[in-house]
Amino acid sequence: MTDMLFPDLVIALVQTDLYWKDRTANLAMLEEKIMNLPHMVDLIILPEMFTTGFTMDAAEVAEPMNFITTKWMCQMAAQTQSVITGSLVIKEGNSFFNRLLWVRPDGRVSKYDKRHLFRMADEDAHYTMGLQREVLSLKGWKILPQICYDLRFPVWSRNQVVDKDLEYDLVFYVASWPSPRINAWDILLQARAVENLSYSIGVNRVGKDGNAVPYSGHSAAYNFKGEKMVFSENKEEILFVNLDHKALKDYRDKFPAWLDADGFQLKV
Repeated sequence: MTDMLFPDLVIALVQTDLYWKDRTANLAMLEEKIMNLPHMVDLIILPEMFTTGFTMDAAEVAEPMNFITTKWMCQMAAQTQSVITGSLVIKEGNSFFNRLLWVRPDGRVSKYDKRHLFRMADEDAHYTMGLQREVLSLKGWKILPQICYDLRFPVWSRNQVVDKDLEYDLVFYVASWPSPRINAWDILLQARAVENLSYSIGVNRVGKDGNAVPYSGHSAAYNFKGEKMVFSENKEEILFVNLDHKALKDYRDKFPAWLDADGFQLKV
């Protein structure tokens, strides 16, 4: 492990209901929530498809990169001096992506396209699968973004050893994870923290979507030992969590299970 330490991260988990396929209403609602945060944070995490709800009507709701939502995210990031992230439907050429945008206060934008498309809702028939993992950086922290159904596939999020150090410090999932399967969400989100010796965060929506699918939230943060740090269910709420890099490093040094991890090659 490197001896370098980084500042704590303060993160806002925005658990909210969403207006069905109404970008204007959702951006207005989220802007009000964001601009009324009680204190500054480093990272604001929004749910999956935060402009529309989880919809297969890709052609109807999609927008290109650097259009209304991207510009709105750049504005929010600049005004709050926070990174803001969440996924939306993006069109590139003839393809549609469930794409997470990571927007910095200086306007730089990174992206991650959802790898595992939820075939039980025909997401794989309407969207193009992502092919590349992205490890992002914030104040020296290494962060792996994931989207909803990705949570069920631990190989894709496995924390590998890179240059004698673990690849990331935090994995987070933005989601529209329905209530009937929420037990799996709770179990797997906690497991990702334990098995990867990292912090694990999930941000899920609440309410019902336009297909009458119910969502109960269960947005949460777990530390590297799988201990619950914050949690909320069945209500609109913004959760705040403070991540301690020194505590993470000390635990990895004391319990270096990552040194005994099996090597493997990930094929995409």
